[in-house]
Order: sequence, then C-alpha cells, then structure tokens
Amino acid sequence: MYRKIAIAALIAVLAVINWSIAGKEKHLHDGQIVYLQLAPVDPRSLMQGDYMALRFTIADQIYQTLPKKQQYDSWSHNVDASDGYVVVNLNKKNIASYRRIYQQQPLENSELLLRYRVRNGAVKFASNAFFFQEGDGKQYQAAHYGQFRVNKDGDLLLSALFDKDLNKLPHGAKKE
Repeated sequence: MYRKIAIAALIAVLAVINWSIAGKEKHLHDGQIVYLQLAPVDPRSLMQGDYMALRFTIADQIYQTLPKKQQYDSWSHNVDASDGYVVVNLNKKNIASYRRIYQQQPLENSELLLRYRVRNGAVKFASNAFFFQEGDGKQYQAAHYGQFRVNKDGDLLLSALFDKDLNKLPHGAKKE
C-alpha cells in the first residue's frame, strides 16, 4: 500500500516538474526578445563559483520613481516588498528603455509591459545572476545587455548575454 502511494507521489512530482520545464521551454521559444542594459557589479562568489551578478540600468530608474513605503517586516527584514509592471519602450533593436510605472493606462505600439519585484530595497527581474564555468569570466567582461524572452504576462527569462554591439557572448565555449 505504502509503495503504491510512494510511486503515485513520485509520478505526480515528476509530472509537475516536467510540466514546469515544458512551460519554460515554450516561454524561451515563443517569448518576445527584449534587451536590458546591464549595470556593473562584482562577478565573483566564493561559495557559488564564477558567475556574473546581474543588475540593470532600468531597475535603478524604476526604483527612483516608486513611492517609498516604510514597510518593515521584523521577521524577514524585508523593506518595500512589492510586485508590479513597468512600461518600457522598445527601439528597432528591441532594446528596452524606461517609460513609466504601469497604472492600467493603454500602451502604444512600441511599448511593452515587464514584471518586476522589489525585494530588500532593490528592483529585480527574472534573474540576478548568470552562471558560467570557472575560469570563463573573461569572455563575459564585455557583457553590456541581457537578452530576455518576455511572455504575454510580462514575465522575463534570461536567454543570453550580449556585448555593446549586440553580439552574443559565447556560453560554455571551449577553453584554449
């Protein structure tokens, strides 16, 4: 009896995981391409290995325009925890620039909604790190843009890093 329950639970867990993976793959395949300009940060982590911590210029612009709430949760020390949407303008190369915080106003043809979240005093998007093999950090020093795929709900998934001329930086390239 317990064996049947354990097998059924395992099948259910695997089904949920595979459904989630399939959803992310569809998002990466069908999502609209948007480039967000990176802001400089320190790319090292002793505990996690080599990675590039991602911060975006547009995130700083969003945070400066948000109303400053003094919410303080004494248990988690989480200040200004909130979620929302930002309206961005896309140029011909799909590079996003900040327009305004979304407040149910109609969008123009060149505008798009992106979902953001504010945690511990910082605006965050889909990912705040790009991991790579140890020793490959030099090839990502030229990173200037993060390429994201955005679905109809404004959710972002990071797909690659690009240089200032929108040339894709290699991921997992062979070492010389």
